[in-house]
Amino acid sequence: MEKGTLVEVKLHGDRRLMVIDRPEGKKHWQAIDENGNNHIIHPREINYTIKVNGESNSFTYNQIPSFLQKVTKFLDPSSLEVAWEILSEDSQATSPNDLANLLFSEISSVTSYAAYCLLSDDKIYFKQKGDLYEPRSGTQVAELRHQAEASAQRAKLLAEFQQKLHDKLAGGEVAWTSSDRTRLECLERYALNGDESSDKAAAQELLSFAKRSKGEQSAFQMLVDLGIWNEHENLNLLRSQVPIRFANEVIAAAQDCMTNPIPDNMQQLRRDLTHLHVYTIDDISTTEIDDGLSIETLSDGGKRIWIHIADPTRWLEPESVLDRDARKRGTSVYLPTGVIPMFPIELAAGPMSLIQSKVCHAMSFAVDLDESGAIANYEIVASLVKPNYRLTYEDVEEMLQLGVEDDLERLADYARLRKKWRVAQGAIEIHLPDTTVKVDSQNGDRLTLELMEDTFSRQLVAEMMILAGEVAAKFAQTHNIPIPYRYQEQPELPPLDTLMQLPSGPVREFAICRCMTKGLLGLYASRHAGLGLDAYAQVTSPIRRYSDLLAHWQIKAFLRNEPLPFTAEMLTAILQAIDPAIWDANQVEKQSVRYWSLEYLRRNKDEVWEALMLDWLRENEKLALVLIEDLGLKLPMRINRQIQVGDNLRIRTSEVDPRKDVIYFQEASQTTSEIELEMERSPSLC
Repeated sequence: MEKGTLVEVKLHGDRRLMVIDRPEGKKHWQAIDENGNNHIIHPREINYTIKVNGESNSFTYNQIPSFLQKVTKFLDPSSLEVAWEILSEDSQATSPNDLANLLFSEISSVTSYAAYCLLSDDKIYFKQKGDLYEPRSGTQVAELRHQAEASAQRAKLLAEFQQKLHDKLAGGEVAWTSSDRTRLECLERYALNGDESSDKAAAQELLSFAKRSKGEQSAFQMLVDLGIWNEHENLNLLRSQVPIRFANEVIAAAQDCMTNPIPDNMQQLRRDLTHLHVYTIDDISTTEIDDGLSIETLSDGGKRIWIHIADPTRWLEPESVLDRDARKRGTSVYLPTGVIPMFPIELAAGPMSLIQSKVCHAMSFAVDLDESGAIANYEIVASLVKPNYRLTYEDVEEMLQLGVEDDLERLADYARLRKKWRVAQGAIEIHLPDTTVKVDSQNGDRLTLELMEDTFSRQLVAEMMILAGEVAAKFAQTHNIPIPYRYQEQPELPPLDTLMQLPSGPVREFAICRCMTKGLLGLYASRHAGLGLDAYAQVTSPIRRYSDLLAHWQIKAFLRNEPLPFTAEMLTAILQAIDPAIWDANQVEKQSVRYWSLEYLRRNKDEVWEALMLDWLRENEKLALVLIEDLGLKLPMRINRQIQVGDNLRIRTSEVDPRKDVIYFQEASQTTSEIELEMERSPSLC
C-alpha cells in the first residue's frame, strides 16, 4: 500500500478515514487521521481502500474533511432503490466503482466511496458477497422493508414515550397511550417485586433515562411523580391475587341480569311478607344491604321473629358468568379506601339488596323462642319483603332510648334473651375496642380513625344474625342438606383465679382473646365454642360471602323439592378452591388497615396518646403489646424499663414509615434514649 492511500478504518467501533503514511513492522501500518494523529493499524482493521480503476489517489490528512464534505452530497439512500430495480432484473452483482458509474455516471474517489457507503450501510436491497454486492430478491426486499418500517415505528414510539417521560417529570401534562402503559407496566412490576421482577432490566433502563437510582423504591417514586400511582398506592393489594376490577363480560352479564332477569324459580313458593315492618340496620356507608328484621304478631298474641336475608341467587344460576367470577373472588374486600364487591356494585347494591320502600326478594327465617331464649320453632321460606326503615346503628340507639318503636323494642328484648341463653350454653364473650379506618380519596385522602363503640344496636343485629345461622344449621342437619358450616374448637382458657388476678377491662379481655382458636369452615356440623352453639352456618351475607351463597342455593333447591345443585364432594372442592382467595382478601384487609393506622399516627406525630400495657409478647426481649386507648390500636412495642401488665403510659410517635411498616415511639415523659418502642411485623393479635 502506497503512502497517501486513503482508507476507511474501524476504530473503537466507529468508521474513520485515514491516510497511510508508512509501514510499521512487518504487518502494521502507520496512518494519520483528519486531526493529524498517528495510529498503528492492522490490515484487518481496514474496511475499504479508496481506489479508482485499481489505482489509489494520493491524499494528505488535511484533505479528509473536504473529501467527506464532497461525499455527503451523493449519499441519497433512495438512489440505492433505483440501482436495485435495475440490477435485480438480471440478478447482477455490483461493486462500489460499478455502482458509482451506474448512479452518478462518474467513477472517482468521491463517487466510489459514496457508493461504498451506500452499500455498506444498506440493510435492505443488497447483500455483500466477497468484494461484490448482490441484489436481494423482491420477496426478501419486501420483508426487510416491512421490518425496517416496524423498527422505525418502534423507535419513533420510544422517542415519543421518552419525551413524554421528560415532559411529565418536568411538570407538564401528557396523555398516555396503550403503548405507553405497556412500557410503564415494567416499572410497576419492578416496584412491586424488586429483584424478582422479570422486567427488572427494562425498568432500570427507564430509571437510568430519568437519571434516577435503580432500586424498587425509586421505581415507586417515579410512578408517583408520573401520576400513575399515588403516594399511598396499595402495594399489598397489587401484589395479591385479589381482582380489583370486573371484566367486561362480567359487567355485561350484570347489566343483562338487571334488564333481562332470569325467571324466578321460587315464584310459586315465595311468601308475601310485604305486610311486615322491616328494619334494615347498617353503617351509613353500607351500600350492599343484605339483612332486615321484623316482628310478627301471631293470632294467639305471641310474637315471632323474622330475619330477612337478601336473595342474590334469585338473579343468577350456578356456573353462570356472574357465579364463576364471584367464586373466583370468594368475598367482598373491605378496605379503608373503599369496597371491592364480590358482585358488580350496580347489581349488589341494586336488585340483590333489600332496598327501602321497594318490594325485594329474600330468604326469610321465622323463629319462635321459648322463655329461656332457645329456639322453639322455626321456618325458612323464600319471600317478598318491603323494607320500611333504613336505619343506622345510631338511629337504633336513639329510637330505643325514646321507645318510639314497639317492634324494635321487642327485637331488643329478644336479643338480650338470646345473648343470655348463649352465655348459658358456654358462649365466650370478648369486649375489646375495635377501630374503623376510613379514607376519603375524593378529598385529598382525608383520613379518619374512630373507635367503634360496642353499642347495643350492634349487639342486637349480631344476635339476630347468629340466630339465623343457628336456624340454617338446624334445618340443614334435619334434612341432610350439605352446606358449609362454621365451627370453632373449644379454647383452653386460663383458670378463673388467674383471670381474676388480671386488671378488668382490656387486659383481661385480651388474655381470653389470645387463647381463642381459629374459626373454620367445613361440611360437617361441629360446635362453635365462641358462639356457644352446637351447630352454626353463615347465611346472612350472600352478597358478600360466596360460602353463604352456596348455602342459599342448597336450601332453595330443597324447598323446591328438586335435586341439590351441589353434592358434598362438589362443595368440598369449591371451598378448597375459594379458600386461597379468601385468605388473600383477609391479608390485604389487615395490611391496609395497618398501613393507614400508621399513616394516621404519622399525620398526628406530635399527639400524646394514653396507652395501656396489655401483655408481654416476649418478655425476655422486652416486647410488649400496648393498646392506644383513644384509637383502639394494639401495637407491639419494646419497652426498656420495668413495667407491669395493666400499667398506663403516655407515648408519642418519634418516627414512623407506613410504607416500611415501622414505627418508633417514646414515652412523653422520657427521651428516645431512655425508651424506644418499635412496631414489628407480627400476626394479627385479635
